[in-house]
Amino acid sequence: MKQGQKAVVWFNEVTKDDIPLVGGKGANLGEMTNAGIPVPPGFIVTSNAYLDFIEKAGLAGKIKSLLGPVDVHDSRQLQDVATKVKQLIRGAKMPPETAEEIKKAYVKMGKGLVAVRSSGTAEDLPEASFAGQQATYLNVQGEDDVVKAVQGCWASLFGARAIFYRQEQGFDHFRVGIAVPVQRMVQSETSGVMFTVEPTNNDRGKITIEAVLGLGEMIVSGDVTPDHYTVGKKDMKIQEKEIKKQEWKLVKKAGAHGKADNIKVDLTPEEQAKQKITDDIILQLAKIGKTLEEHYDFPQDVEWAIEKGKLFIVQTRPITTIKEGERAIHDIDAPVLVSGAPASPGVASGPVKIVSDPHQIDKVLEGDVLVAEMTTPDFVPAMKRASAIVTDRGGRTAHAAIVSRELGIPCVVGCENATAVLKDGQVITVDGGNGKVYAGRIEIASDVKIRVRGEVVTRTKLLANLAQPDIVDRVARRDVDGIGLLRAEFMVAEIGEHPSAMIEQGRGHEFTTKLAAKLAMFAEAFHPRQVVYRTNDFKTNEYRSLKGGEKFEETEENPMIGYRGASRYITDIETFKLELAAIKKVREKYDNLWVMIPFVRTVPELAGTVKIMAEEGLKRSAKFKLWMMVEVPSNVILLDKFLDVGIDGVSIGSNDLTQLTLGIDRDSSKLAATFDERNEAVMLSIERVVKTCKARGVTCSICGQAPSVYPEITEKLVEWGITSVSVSPDMIDTTRDIIAAAEAKLAMK
Repeated sequence: MKQGQKAVVWFNEVTKDDIPLVGGKGANLGEMTNAGIPVPPGFIVTSNAYLDFIEKAGLAGKIKSLLGPVDVHDSRQLQDVATKVKQLIRGAKMPPETAEEIKKAYVKMGKGLVAVRSSGTAEDLPEASFAGQQATYLNVQGEDDVVKAVQGCWASLFGARAIFYRQEQGFDHFRVGIAVPVQRMVQSETSGVMFTVEPTNNDRGKITIEAVLGLGEMIVSGDVTPDHYTVGKKDMKIQEKEIKKQEWKLVKKAGAHGKADNIKVDLTPEEQAKQKITDDIILQLAKIGKTLEEHYDFPQDVEWAIEKGKLFIVQTRPITTIKEGERAIHDIDAPVLVSGAPASPGVASGPVKIVSDPHQIDKVLEGDVLVAEMTTPDFVPAMKRASAIVTDRGGRTAHAAIVSRELGIPCVVGCENATAVLKDGQVITVDGGNGKVYAGRIEIASDVKIRVRGEVVTRTKLLANLAQPDIVDRVARRDVDGIGLLRAEFMVAEIGEHPSAMIEQGRGHEFTTKLAAKLAMFAEAFHPRQVVYRTNDFKTNEYRSLKGGEKFEETEENPMIGYRGASRYITDIETFKLELAAIKKVREKYDNLWVMIPFVRTVPELAGTVKIMAEEGLKRSAKFKLWMMVEVPSNVILLDKFLDVGIDGVSIGSNDLTQLTLGIDRDSSKLAATFDERNEAVMLSIERVVKTCKARGVTCSICGQAPSVYPEITEKLVEWGITSVSVSPDMIDTTRDIIAAAEAKLAMK
């Protein structure tokens, strides 16, 4: 291990900013621990330990040779290669010093039963996630067994579904690391999952909770259909309860040599019919869910468990599947074959393919309807080919539901008898929004409201905030006028190396080529609509996490207000030039790619940045627009002087502007209630920006979270004369309606 790098860190030593070191799961466990959320204790084996293992065991070359010729769409070949790679990793020797560190940490936390979970450094990022990519080992006990389980997690980074996923997402297999949280097992009497939105229709006013007796693995796996509860987020009152019959539960039982195994225990008729948790616990959970959403400033997918009456939060992560699909307002007049819980909206038809085992997924062809008792991550390749999915078991947070929403295909879960009633080859129609399956191929009536681009026309443009290429084609087909914020950070993280380190090695052109390839995907999908690319706004701590970053980045006490944005561009000019070269390369073919400069503190910083861009051949013109983010109070106060430098537009970053105007760390749970874009000082700043831009004939947009969360802000923006509003993909349809209504009100006035 390199000097200064740790093999093991404790939960309280990390936060959500440490994803490159401890992965999404590990970062969230640390963040929650530090925020006072009741989390079972534990430690994390870092991604540094994994990378050190791969290097010292000499595995990289061997793995590359095995993966080189594989066709990920050939399921049998993929499974065979994955097995060989995993055997290679499991059979290699872990560095003795790393194994010793893991054993010491396990002893320090009190030994006993632990859960050993994989935490990918890319899998849990927003808009880039499928459920269950890597392994989890439960009920692990003993120092040697913990070490063995950690190595098993490392091996699972090359499971068939993980290889398939990275290939489809365009991830380099060796740029994605893995960390391993080791956490005390909760002896769950009751457990479940909570979404801080209603995931099937994106209703942000609701919190949904699913619960089972026993261990929670049954929910995501879909082995049983859980209770479903809905709580109103505003008044925190229970709105709906669906009590489901549970015939058995999964519990731990002591086995030989102090080990524990999960076993099935049949439930009595009284236990089968009972409500899984009390109303008081439902409301207690909902309150924690609301706190987590406010803390992370994003809807959360939360795992929880109850042991001896005490509630624990086992995990939280951003919901990557919220989106608005077809409005479920139709009424199909046809016989219902089976029905269940609506899990992913939309209507699709196709021939049934019943799959009872992952080894049968090859039978599912493009456009088939996949029907199964339940799905697991091994089903994902077939799920991507399917037009719809129907399962016997599972709830709205089961694997089938989560992945279907990610893929944007209809899904109905918990039908109980779909595999018995439906027949292979039978053509059916699946209505995922209403939870019904019909016989035959049904054409949707013409009065059904299904959004297509251009259906609702507004004077104010509606733009999308995007970060990842894998969903760009789907969003480009929506009712949206372009991209108002294309974030660079995820693309740079994907490249994985510090650009200055690549320059030092004479490989700067590689950074440019890789970044250009990613940018081109967005520009092509939206052409000729505008794509406003915000140049990279990594902070020093994020740059340090990249390979080679420690050499070029100082440690800052507060990176959020440190060396970032335009300050970097006029100082580290050579690195900025790599990014500009990528933009120029894409614009040779797609002239709809524009640029937006983030975090500009002073007028000279903007002038210096514009000068560098002009020298590199990126000058403002009729076909190339240059924007500036307005997120620092100085931008508001001196807006006319910034505009005098010569820019075509601004976009208000309401998140940072609120943080810096009110002097509040937006990640502070204690100050969450005070952090509000509707604060008078913030609203006066936004109003000044919009009206000044309007008076000077300069484009004005907004790309912060405010218009997605507060419709009343969007109405005010339209009233003041904003040119465009840019929102997350899940809010496209809702925001278009808000804009249309606001414009109609103005017209009446």
